[in-house]
Amino acid sequence: MLHLPYMNNYTLITGASSGIGLEFAKIAAREKNNLILVARDKNGLEKVKTDILEEFKTAKIDVVVVALDLTKDDSAQQLFELCKEKNFFVSTLINNAGFGDYGNFSQSDKGRQLSMIDLNIRSLTELTHLFLPAMIKQKNGKIMNIGSVASFMPGPLMSVYFASKNYVLSFSEALAEELRGSGVTVTCLCPGSTKTNFGKNAHVSENHSTANPKTTAKEVAQYGWYQMKNGVVVAIYGLGNKITIGLTRFIPRSLLVRLVKKIQK
Repeated sequence: MLHLPYMNNYTLITGASSGIGLEFAKIAAREKNNLILVARDKNGLEKVKTDILEEFKTAKIDVVVVALDLTKDDSAQQLFELCKEKNFFVSTLINNAGFGDYGNFSQSDKGRQLSMIDLNIRSLTELTHLFLPAMIKQKNGKIMNIGSVASFMPGPLMSVYFASKNYVLSFSEALAEELRGSGVTVTCLCPGSTKTNFGKNAHVSENHSTANPKTTAKEVAQYGWYQMKNGVVVAIYGLGNKITIGLTRFIPRSLLVRLVKKIQK
């Protein structure tokens, strides 16, 4: 049962200016959720806000945009303090922001690799830690962490990205068990290649096997949203991805790493 006024309840989405995060924002708005949308791109966020308020004007929701670089050390705390100051209760937290980087680790940019860890792991963990206590107190809350098919295997040529998504999966599963019976659920959404800017931002070649996916961000977001609503802990999008992940359990680890490397080239 909620003890706060309806207008104080918000869905917070990171990486909300495009891709899967944007589609989550649209779904949440359609279901009359107040929104806190976070990304680095202020202009992009303002456009998203304008579009959502126009498209869902009958919902009469509040849309707050926060331009913030979540790779920075104090960014998660800044976001939390803003919500605390405004008396926003984040009843749904969607940790969507993240990026990858393609290439040999030894030749990669060290700063970019560390920023990837900061965004994909540290920021996700800190935001969860900051917003979770209020959810537990209210006995109401949903957390979605965006993992990947990559969460289930090592990934040569994208070693840090795959490792970061393995963390997201493991963390989500453990936290979900800790919170069993608390009224708060945790879902790890694990999509495969999706039509977003991920590949371009990760410097993946246009000839790469994952460069032209058919799966849309809208499809992934719709699936993830309703899996989250149903309290599913691990939500793998797509039958093909489910079969692939299932098969990895029967492949020796050393062979699996070599197979992934071949696919990645």
